Amino acid sequence: MAQNKVVAQYVDGTLVKGETRDFSPNKDTFHMQQQDNEILTIHMEKLKAVFFVKDYEGNKDYNETYEDIIAGGGKKIRVKFSDGETMIGYAQVFMPKRIGFFIIPADKESNNERIFILNSATESVKFL
Repeated sequence: MAQNKVVAQYVDGTLVKGETRDFSPNKDTFHMQQQDNEILTIHMEKLKAVFFVKDYEGNKDYNETYEDIIAGGGKKIRVKFSDGETMIGYAQVFMPKRIGFFIIPADKESNNERIFILNSATESVKFL
């Protein structure tokens, strides 16, 4: 199974970076191997989102535009988190009763390839 570079963001804002081979939106936990080789068990109910990233550094000065059209990405969606952050992307499926859902950012230059958003960390989700 391929390893994915991920950044897990907890609802308290804490970030944890590493690689995972066993992430599944249908499981309560997954494992992350950090860069120092420590393996953590990540509990989904404590998270805001899991970012599947191109690299760990990203560009802190880059402001995402959220204006790109992603062919085959699904429906355009705006997510407002409980902490006030807003993201716009494309979702194939959104079911509020599930633990979460994936979006592809509506910005092709984003460092995020896709994001798994936990429904419990959202204030609102709106199709655009």
